[in-house]
Amino acid sequence: MKKALTTLLVSLLLLIFSDAWAWDANAELKANETVAHFANKDRSLDNFFKQAYGYAVFPTIGKAGFIVGGAHGDGVVYKQGVVTGTTKMTQVSVGWQAGAEAYSEIIFFQNKSAYEDFIKGNYEIGAQASAVAAKKGVASQTKYSNGIAIFTDYKGGLMAAASVGGQKFSYEAKQ
Repeated sequence: MKKALTTLLVSLLLLIFSDAWAWDANAELKANETVAHFANKDRSLDNFFKQAYGYAVFPTIGKAGFIVGGAHGDGVVYKQGVVTGTTKMTQVSVGWQAGAEAYSEIIFFQNKSAYEDFIKGNYEIGAQASAVAAKKGVASQTKYSNGIAIFTDYKGGLMAAASVGGQKFSYEAKQ
């Protein structure tokens, strides 16, 4: 019974979040739409977009789990408002968790050093890093931590979790 439930859950999650797993030609368009969505949701994010050295935008990250979980999303990296490359985020987590969800994420890099650390590839954000849910006025109260600030926006799904896992990123420069 447990194996059948796990198989059903994984199959359903792959179907639901299939656009989160595959990179497509409209990545930059989707990233720009995500930036506009976040900016409309919280006008105080304008300061982050104007003052950050760079940022990575993930239009959709799919997350699923049943005891062992994972998340994945493709994104676009900007330096001072100009696209410099693409990125992939992967997360594996272990602990009590069940369900699936999708969310958008933007990681702001406060300075050149934080940006360059990210684009070196194989960048990791530990489980202790905290993301702030994007909502009106919250960005005005948010500060950088170790040169980064992370904002997320829930898109849908249902996930209950008390798990540990960090995010790992890869980067590919724009050709």
